Amino acid sequence: MARYGGTSAMGRDKIPFPTRQMAVLALCRICEPIAFMSIFPYAYFMVKSFNIAKNDTEISMYTGMVTSSFAFMECISGIFWGRLSDRIGRKKVLLGGLFGTGLSMLLFGFAKSLPMALIARALGGLLNGNIGVLQTTVAELVTDERHQPRAYSIMPFVWCLGTIIGGALGGLLASPAENLSIFKGTIFESYPYLLPNLVCAGVVVFGLAVGILFLEETHEDRKYDQDRGCEAGQWIVRQIWKRDADAAFDDKDAALDEMRSMLEDHNDNAQAYRSTDSSPTLCSTRTSMSEPPSFSLDKEIQPAPTVRQAFTKQICLNVVCYGILAFHTISLEQLLPILMSKAEPSKVDQHLPFHFKGGFGWSSQTNGAFLAVQGVLQMFAQIIVFPWLSRRLGSLRTFWITLCLYPVLYLLAPYLALLPTTLRVPGLMLLLIGKVTFQSLSYPSLAIILTNSSPSKRVLGTLNGVAMSAASVSRGFGPTVSGFMDSLGDNRGMSGLAWWTIAAVALLGWLPGFALKEGHKRAEFATQEDEEALVDSGSDAESIITLTPEETVERVLSK
Repeated sequence: MARYGGTSAMGRDKIPFPTRQMAVLALCRICEPIAFMSIFPYAYFMVKSFNIAKNDTEISMYTGMVTSSFAFMECISGIFWGRLSDRIGRKKVLLGGLFGTGLSMLLFGFAKSLPMALIARALGGLLNGNIGVLQTTVAELVTDERHQPRAYSIMPFVWCLGTIIGGALGGLLASPAENLSIFKGTIFESYPYLLPNLVCAGVVVFGLAVGILFLEETHEDRKYDQDRGCEAGQWIVRQIWKRDADAAFDDKDAALDEMRSMLEDHNDNAQAYRSTDSSPTLCSTRTSMSEPPSFSLDKEIQPAPTVRQAFTKQICLNVVCYGILAFHTISLEQLLPILMSKAEPSKVDQHLPFHFKGGFGWSSQTNGAFLAVQGVLQMFAQIIVFPWLSRRLGSLRTFWITLCLYPVLYLLAPYLALLPTTLRVPGLMLLLIGKVTFQSLSYPSLAIILTNSSPSKRVLGTLNGVAMSAASVSRGFGPTVSGFMDSLGDNRGMSGLAWWTIAAVALLGWLPGFALKEGHKRAEFATQEDEEALVDSGSDAESIITLTPEETVERVLSK
């Protein structure tokens, strides 16, 4: 049977988008950006309150250490969590990562010294490997390539929404005793950064509850295991709707219910070849499905590829691209609040074009509000621009666009501080538009290329774990290196030194980036369209089913 991604090509159009499970996954996902991004507006001031920095230049370096400690430990544990998800399933690992995030936020809120802050952030990274596992879960939920641009834009969209909430929470709730008299004399005066972390921890608890009750397992070997959490979620849903259902039930409804039962029996027989769940409940019933179906229309399950077979040339190039991209983008996240927090530039000792110092002189509240604005912009770019561009150019060409434009963005960024006062905010808005657009295009494109290049879904968790570990290594070094270069640049009267450094790193990304290929599934997508053309032209369905992809193409060409 001619197949596309393990499913009959004739049935691809009938595969629905897994809306319910993507929504549940999004609710779990949004907790992490809220927690992660909430520290950025006040991290500079928190480190300053530790009173360990001798001058302002050292504050930048220590702030980078706090930011990067999470990524360093995430790098160490990323591969472990990815491989573990290949063995025990995705859901358990995702829920464990959420628990680690909540615990880390509580400890960080009580931090009164730099070592305590570093330990809290490092613990969060060590217990959290969700980025790679989330990518794997999306890949297993969405088997139709036509759904990929939409699906891979949802998680970054949720991240953007989380940055809005997280940035706003961090900026508005930090140091509440200084802004509202009601908090004076309370624990929040002794721990000025506890309140935003408590709120974020509460959000994480909510996401954890949603995941336990409604998130389904997607691992093909584990998705038929009994799930007590989903059973509890179904029971809750039934209790909520039971009263209304009983009140509205009559003889006519009984007849309809009998017909519905017959249809559901038919649907149960189709479970073996349905790639996504379209049942009317959030979690499919597993009490009677503890074992896989006794028959399947697909080929026999093949053993997972070895490590050597899994890490092809394209996979390795993709991992390198992830690392380089993560290095300069996280450095941008680090340098932008620092640029907005530094004192305004003085014309003394300025020797353009390279020797100048200064920033915008904004407060943490202003930084938080502006970071929330960038989240809104990124949401638009993620949900509108990326799917539209990816469908027309493909994931690879979309990624190439960002490779070319990132260095230009970094080269020009430090000069915004030299603009006249009336032009600074418009200039920064242009920077943010470029920043969020490029990020919205680059990361989902790499994720799709990695998924389509994977030799098997059975190793996709490991591959995503390695890719995310490479990104975490870079996220660990990025803020530290950029913070050090920023301090070095300030000492030498060159505020743009750190920006120009990450521009050079972005240029290095051209080498592996332009060696990437689209992924083998695009060729199969063409085969799918050919088969559909045969169906539309009135070809015999039985003959199409037995055709190989090569025979199908030959028949189309002959017509």
